[in-house]
Amino acid sequence: MKRRKVAANSVNSQNEASSVRATISFPSDIYATLDEIAKQKKVSLAWVVREATEKYLADKWPLLKGQG
Repeated sequence: MKRRKVAANSVNSQNEASSVRATISFPSDIYATLDEIAKQKKVSLAWVVREATEKYLADKWPLLKGQG
């Protein structure tokens, strides 16, 4: 698998001093569901995706929790 270089732009966020910006494509039905969750919770879609990603990583790789 070929890795692509990701630009590391520092962005202030609530959880980390810096973040990396990424562009992700979703199937339209998944995007619509994520968007609806964001509206119901009154948060950004990006927040929903970050929260889901953090939970996924904690479930799949609990030993990595807190690294980074």
